[in-house]
Amino acid sequence: MSYQPIENYGIIGNMRTAALVGLNGSIDWLCFPHFDSPSVFGAILDEHKGGRFRIAPRQDDVRLKQLYWPDTNVLTTRFLSAGGVGEIEDFMPAGGAVQSAQRDQLIRRVRVSRGSIRFQLECQPAFDYGRAAPETTITGNGAIF
Repeated sequence: MSYQPIENYGIIGNMRTAALVGLNGSIDWLCFPHFDSPSVFGAILDEHKGGRFRIAPRQDDVRLKQLYWPDTNVLTTRFLSAGGVGEIEDFMPAGGAVQSAQRDQLIRRVRVSRGSIRFQLECQPAFDYGRAAPETTITGNGAIF
């Protein structure tokens, strides 16, 4: 992978932090759970050690487009190819009670609206600006870092 121009990024947030989502389906910047927290994903600064959360089509012959749902901070990254149309919807719920389990979340929904597209997921957190190695636990519901 190589660095993307800054104009290739959309931003999502929850009024406490924000993430940069690239046209290629990669979250390359996120400090979590607050703006001044250490980074979880920082590939925008160091593509090798910074960490990223990328969901993207496996094929290369796709056209890319990003748009926001009207009057929201829900970002849709669309992948258009001869074989199909797929998209990722990214958002972070805003508001919620301080102790709520839904308060600090990054939500990514992947779907194919036409045809067939195979996606590849790459999740490489690099906590504390890449200085801390993550401990990973795989469960029946996913991975915990």
